Amino acid sequence: MTFSNSLTLWAGVLLILSITLWSSATAQSDVAADCCLNTSDRRIPKKFVTSFSIQTGDGPCKIPATVFVTKRGLKLCAPFPSDSPWVTELIENIISAPKTKKHMGKKHRKQ
Repeated sequence: MTFSNSLTLWAGVLLILSITLWSSATAQSDVAADCCLNTSDRRIPKKFVTSFSIQTGDGPCKIPATVFVTKRGLKLCAPFPSDSPWVTELIENIISAPKTKKHMGKKHRKQ
């Protein structure tokens, strides 16, 4: 009878240990990803867009997309560049746009 109790105790310890290790490994891999879940083919005016990034279908983000960031910081999901000509054109406009320097300091008044 002692052998049976000892075996049950060891089985319980192993079960608790394996659950603890499994939940720890699962918690470490549950990193939230900021992904586009779908895309819209609605054109985005270039005057609203400041930057972009490409989301491949690899990793945690399952669909390929282009993520445009607006002046207000909104992220808009558009089709992958190879799937939509307007996306490619908007990306080229962003890349070729001259970087403007904002005037720092006080405005000068005309006297």
